[in-house]
Amino acid sequence: MASDADKRKAAQLNEEGLLRYRHWELDEAIAAFRKAIEINPEQPDYHLNLARALVRYGDYEGTLKALGSFLRLESDPDLVERFERLFGTALDAVESLLITTMLERNMPLEMIGSSIQMWMEYRIAVGRHPLDARNPAPWAAAVDLTVRKVNFREVPLKQIAEWYGTSPSAVRKRHLELISTLDIMPCDYRYFRQEQNPLDKLVEAASMFEELEERFRKL
Repeated sequence: MASDADKRKAAQLNEEGLLRYRHWELDEAIAAFRKAIEINPEQPDYHLNLARALVRYGDYEGTLKALGSFLRLESDPDLVERFERLFGTALDAVESLLITTMLERNMPLEMIGSSIQMWMEYRIAVGRHPLDARNPAPWAAAVDLTVRKVNFREVPLKQIAEWYGTSPSAVRKRHLELISTLDIMPCDYRYFRQEQNPLDKLVEAASMFEELEERFRKL
């Protein structure tokens, strides 16, 4: 049983981890959450936050392990049920609708896989915040739209909404939630499936500029 002082220290580490997570300092975030868990392992939120950081890092095995620890400690039955579904083998309603509709629209399998990845990562990243997916259509449409935008295969919002039998406003709302929660950027490496990512050139240019600036300032 952690002492009050230990609990305060763990809480501080958790806050540090959240700050690092928001700034994409993932190694530091993961280390902070793990230290918090080491000090106070009975706090479920620390395990959930570790899972959120690990899934953003791309460590899916570690993510599931952290979620398993969270589920053993969490007392909210609705939250437990929601996260337990991630361990199932069956597709959920959003995934089923995504696959069916994207295949009908001749989307490449790589981008269908990217959409499934995005939805899975969102379900973890959203954490304790409510996630109402009883109507899968707006969520499926929003994921489809977002993956298309990342990969420069855009279609009008109204068209996407019609394909999924939902409203443009519902799709737009969920699209913005995906962008915000997952912190998605143009050509995002996590979900980009084209042959050449334009971000590579930007990274190369930034590196070259740093080198040129260093040479320029050197006396």
